[in-house]
Amino acid sequence: MRLYSYVVRYDSGFAPNPFYGWCTLATCKPIIRRTAQVGDWIVGTGSGERRVQRGGYLVYAMCVTEVMTFRQYDADPRFQAKKPFRRGSRKQSCGDNIYYRDVADRCWLQRDSFHTAPDGSLKADHVTRDTGVDRILVSDQFVYFGGEGPRIPARLKADDGRPLSKASIGYYVFNDSAFIAKVQAWVQSLGDPGYQGPPFEWISLRG
Repeated sequence: MRLYSYVVRYDSGFAPNPFYGWCTLATCKPIIRRTAQVGDWIVGTGSGERRVQRGGYLVYAMCVTEVMTFRQYDADPRFQAKKPFRRGSRKQSCGDNIYYRDVADRCWLQRDSFHTAPDGSLKADHVTRDTGVDRILVSDQFVYFGGEGPRIPARLKADDGRPLSKASIGYYVFNDSAFIAKVQAWVQSLGDPGYQGPPFEWISLRG
């Protein structure tokens, strides 16, 4: 078992997408998507940027319970609601089920989403980066607080001194089972699992 920790720079409800009973990481974070396995934990923490000032706070934590390809994700009836509808509600607009193949199965197409161009057309750099790792991480064992998460206790440090919360770009990987158990216990102590609060960017729009 491993635990990955990284900063959620853009907490918009897109990556991760915590809606409809599943937390999914279908875009961005290619190295984590490539290497994480069922049973691993992923922890996303807030950004310390001036406009956000949520460094050291929990955004979400998920235990990977399933791994699938983009084709599988596109076809799975459980995740049809995660196909984006940009003129719908905020939840509908940030759907992450965005990739599918053309009729001739020659290339990836991209639904109008947070990763397309402003006019809804395909954005090649996002397509290349996202589909370069044909793995989507899925969890039905997660908690998502968005922009209202608790501060991560200072005591949650691995034996090598690294804190659970990373302060910059990149990610941490923890292999210490005792430390991972402490993190799991803390997450479970926070109360009910699942979606608990709106993404930070939704909160910032209220002003």
